[in-house]
Amino acid sequence: MRAVVAYLSYSGNTMEVGERIAAKLEKEGLEVDLHRIGVDPPIDTGAYDFLFIGTFTWEMGATPSEVKDFVWEIGYKPNNVAVFGTGDTQFGGDELFCKAVDKLVQFYNSRWTGLKIEQSPRGYQEQLIDQWVEGVTNNVKVFA
Repeated sequence: MRAVVAYLSYSGNTMEVGERIAAKLEKEGLEVDLHRIGVDPPIDTGAYDFLFIGTFTWEMGATPSEVKDFVWEIGYKPNNVAVFGTGDTQFGGDELFCKAVDKLVQFYNSRWTGLKIEQSPRGYQEQLIDQWVEGVTNNVKVFA
């Protein structure tokens, strides 16, 4: 099975989460490509069994324009999309925390809840990432 982990990261936090997701997927025996949204050339998302999209939340709960452009590039709504993101409750409070994740989960009607990480994926949040990835891949194996 193949997976692509596509992410947008300015501070490096979302990139760290994406890299951890990729490492976990590789440990589970998947072939994984990392894709930097807004930097790397367009990809054929149809060539993958899993499409992980990672973003941060911009301003007052907005999805960054680069991520919106990536969604537009995909051009359809595949049923294999899992969404993750980083955020900060310090500035937006709980109601805006990782709001872009919620928006993408809803847009894709994803069968998985989005993974939300507070700032940097360190400490106990590393386990949250691993558990979330296991939940996504186990779920897909059931539906495949």
